[in-house]
Amino acid sequence: MKINLTDKPSDPKECRIIGFFETKGLSRHSFFLSLLQEDRKYIDGLLKKERRDEPFFILVHLPSSPAKSILFLKLDKKNWEARKRTNTLRKIIVTLKENKVKSALFNLADFAVPSLTETESVRRMAEDFLMAEFSFVKYKEKPKGGWPEIKEISIFVPGIPKELKGALKEGIIIGGETNHCRILANTPGGDMTPEKLAEAALKEKAPRLKTKILDQREIKKLGMGGIIGVSRGSGERPRFIIMEYRGGKKDERPVVFVGKGITFDSGGLNLKSVSGICEMHMDMSGGAAVIHALAAIAKIGLKINIIGLVPAVENMPSGSSYRPGDILKTITGKTIEALNTDAEGRIILADALGYAQKYKPKIIIDVATLTGAAIVALGQRVNAVFTTSPELEKLSREVGEKSGDEAWPLPLWDDYAEEIKSDFADIANVGKNRYGGAIIGAIFLKQFIGDFPWIHLDIAPTMTPIENQSLGKGATGAGTRFLVELAKRYQTKN
Repeated sequence: MKINLTDKPSDPKECRIIGFFETKGLSRHSFFLSLLQEDRKYIDGLLKKERRDEPFFILVHLPSSPAKSILFLKLDKKNWEARKRTNTLRKIIVTLKENKVKSALFNLADFAVPSLTETESVRRMAEDFLMAEFSFVKYKEKPKGGWPEIKEISIFVPGIPKELKGALKEGIIIGGETNHCRILANTPGGDMTPEKLAEAALKEKAPRLKTKILDQREIKKLGMGGIIGVSRGSGERPRFIIMEYRGGKKDERPVVFVGKGITFDSGGLNLKSVSGICEMHMDMSGGAAVIHALAAIAKIGLKINIIGLVPAVENMPSGSSYRPGDILKTITGKTIEALNTDAEGRIILADALGYAQKYKPKIIIDVATLTGAAIVALGQRVNAVFTTSPELEKLSREVGEKSGDEAWPLPLWDDYAEEIKSDFADIANVGKNRYGGAIIGAIFLKQFIGDFPWIHLDIAPTMTPIENQSLGKGATGAGTRFLVELAKRYQTKN
C-alpha cells in the first residue's frame, strides 16, 4: 500500500474520509464543499436520518458518480484520545477493504488528538494504516479476484510542512517492519526453526547494520548452559543471533535489546495443554520484534548504537529433553534448577542477559512472551513492564503511549526473590506457588542483569489482537514499535 501526503482537498480519490464531532460542522468541511451540489444535497438528506447525539459510521456512494464514495464518521468527542483514534483508523481501513475500495483520502486534522503532535499523528497514522491492511495469507489459496487490498492512501495537509514528510517516511518504515515481525511470528513452527529465524535476521540489510550467528558449538563454548539445556529435546539445533547497529559515536556505550526466540514451545516434558499449544509458534515474537526493531532503526538512521540479541531455541519433549529437576549452568556462572520445563523462556534469556553485560550497555531491554500470568493480571490490551527504577518506569509508560505499544508497570521488589530460592542451585525457574507468575518471571530475569539499568517487557498480553482492534488474525508485532521509540529517547539524550 502506498501512503502519501497531499495539499489538494479535492484530489479525485475513490473514497474520501470525513470525520467530525458535530454534524453541523460537516457543511464547512473542505472535502464536503468540494462535492457537486447534487451530492451535497443527497448527503444532507441522508445524514438527517442519523441520530445526531451518538457516534455513527456510514459509507455513502455519490449519486453523481456511484464508483466514488464518502465514509462519514461522527466521532465521540468525550472519549476521543490516542487509543480510540487508533481503533477508529484501523476500522476505517478494514471497512474500505471489505468494500473493495482501493484508494482513499483522509484529512489529518479530522483525527487530531491532544496527546500527539502533528508529526507524531502522521507517523502513527501511517503505522495504523499498514498494520490494519496487513493479513497473513501465505498459506491460503488465492481467490480468483485476488486478495482485497488498498493500493493508495493520501493524507490531506495544507502546505505539507517538511517535517511531516519525514514523519510519514518514518511511520511507513516502522509500520512495515512491524508487519515483517508479524510474518515471522505467524510462520508455523515447522517452517520457522531456530536456523530459519537466524537466516531471516541475516537477510535484513540496512546501513551500519551487521549480523552474525553463533551455532551450537559456539554457544556451548561460551558456557550458555541454559540455551543448550532447553534445546536438548529438539532435533533443531539452537542459534544465537547478534545484530549490531552502529549509528552513534564509535566509543559510545550501546543500548542492548534482548528478544525471546522460542520458535516453538511444546512445554517440553511439562507438556502444554491442547488449548494452549496451538499458538506456540508465536513464542518467538519477542525475538522477531528485536530483529525488526533493529531493521527499522537502521533504515531510519538513528544516531545511536544498538545491539540486538536473540537466543533461538525449540523446546520439545524427547528422550534427550532436559528434565524437571535438572540443574543448568548459565554464562554468568549462576545455576538454575529447572523445576518446570515450560518456564524455558526465562532460562534462555538468562544466558542472553548475561552475554549482554559484556557490552557495558547504557541499558538492557528484554522483550518476551514470558508469562500467561501477565494476561491474567492485565488483560489483553496492555503489556506488562518491570524495571529497576522509578525513572525507567515512567519512561516505559511514556514510550508505550507514544509508540502505541502501551505498557503498565507491575512491582519488582526484592522480596519476591524469596519465591525462587532453590535447595540445590542458585535459583529456581518457577516460584513456590502459582501466584504472581509475571512478577516471578521478572524477578528471575533480574538475577542476570548485573548492575545495569534494565527494562523487562512481557508482551504475552498483546501477542495476538482482540476483536475490536481491527488487526488481522495472528501476531500483532508487539514490542517492535516500543523498541524503536525507546531508541529514539536514548538518541535524544546524547
